[in-house]
Amino acid sequence: MEPLITIVGATGTGKSKLAVDLATRFNGEIINGDAMQMYRGLPIITNKIPVEERNGIPHHLIDCVSLEDEPWRISRFRRESIRLIKEIHSRGKLPILVGGTHYYTHSVLFNDVLVGTDEGEAQDANQNGRDDASRKSEEWAILDAPVEVMLQKLREVDPVMAERWHPNEARKIRRSLEIYLQTGKPASEIYAQQRRQKQEAGMRNGDDRDDVLGQAGQMRYQTLLFWTHAEKEKLHNRLDARVDTMVEQGLVAEAQRMSDYLKEKESQGVTVDPTRGVWISIGFKELEPYFAALRAGHSSEEELEALKQSCIESVKTSTRQYSVQQIKWIRNKLWSALADANSLHRLYILDTSNVDDWDRCVTEPSERVVHAFLSNERCPDPKSLSVLAKETLEAREKDHQKKLAAASADGPSVVMKQMTCDLCKKTMLGQEQWEIHVRGSGHRRALKAAAKRAQREEYLRNRKAPEEGTDGPKKDEETTSP
Repeated sequence: MEPLITIVGATGTGKSKLAVDLATRFNGEIINGDAMQMYRGLPIITNKIPVEERNGIPHHLIDCVSLEDEPWRISRFRRESIRLIKEIHSRGKLPILVGGTHYYTHSVLFNDVLVGTDEGEAQDANQNGRDDASRKSEEWAILDAPVEVMLQKLREVDPVMAERWHPNEARKIRRSLEIYLQTGKPASEIYAQQRRQKQEAGMRNGDDRDDVLGQAGQMRYQTLLFWTHAEKEKLHNRLDARVDTMVEQGLVAEAQRMSDYLKEKESQGVTVDPTRGVWISIGFKELEPYFAALRAGHSSEEELEALKQSCIESVKTSTRQYSVQQIKWIRNKLWSALADANSLHRLYILDTSNVDDWDRCVTEPSERVVHAFLSNERCPDPKSLSVLAKETLEAREKDHQKKLAAASADGPSVVMKQMTCDLCKKTMLGQEQWEIHVRGSGHRRALKAAAKRAQREEYLRNRKAPEEGTDGPKKDEETTSP
């Protein structure tokens, strides 16, 4: 058995603390799955767990990327994580993967036909003898092109996937194109093959078997997942308070050093992409208007202070929105992947709403589950851990069954497609978004305006027609008379 503990959850729900608790109790080592915490320095903006709170537990993939380095792609993170998990197992210890960037952790948890075999890993790791950071060939350069260029190329090589993504979904467009470059096959074909393999594995092995590990769509390891979850209002209040604490600890000064670094590089003629890597971290981009005003030197102290407070409020808003996005990812993508892998019974929700009652709500139930898991004993029912766990899991099961029923009724090959409203010049993804748009007040106003324009054009044509009819015969007579 090669066990893996994975902890997912929204920011501010106690993932890092739980990881240290479990590593201390079960002789574990921690692998960081937060893309921002991989960067050296910047402890406040990236919310790294302080060294004094790590209890001497080794933390891997933290403080390992410099500001000058290229951001890690998913493939590199996956390779390094798999290597570390193997090393930790070889030491007789328990690997604990703590996810903040959930699409990173997802790539480690599940096999797929792209990277689930040695051949696939080799392709991904060493395209033409070069690793991810040094791919500069012409065919790979398009992955750094503007999104409209990537989308046009994707339309040429994989029109099915191109129709699936909204033009604003740059990361998904890029990933689909990257898959084609890696494999020489359209991503749509590969995903279709994955679905077939998942269906075949389910038919052969039933719902409760673990002997399909290693197949496409199945879990890469014997994995136990904890979802640190909290009631929305309590979490948002906690996140607002955390931002205030970050400000007291020096958030603004740390962000200003990042801004000064960018300006220095700009003065040296070095271009840094502010839309990738640590530059998109919450707490930096929101404060940039304040730093710009400081450099301009045209604002009074009162105006600068008001702008700074406004930017701090933007940090709080972005943090709350990010937590919502993380929860949405767990509820949708992770849940669906676990369902496809027949592994929903391995997902446990821990209620972290009340941090003052951590031992009863988090420590005790998590240790009980891990002990049973590692001892190969029957694990508790995931719904039995708390009221929040029961309500959340039952709601997800009900929603998932509805989606399955709808998919079954529509057919197995239905995918979300782009729909463009030529009238409003807007693009929607899927029938649901389209119906919302056409029922919206903006679209109705556009329809009325278009109808008025059509009426006016028709009126002008009707007025012009008799005049043309009167002049026409005269011209004919002039040209045909002897």
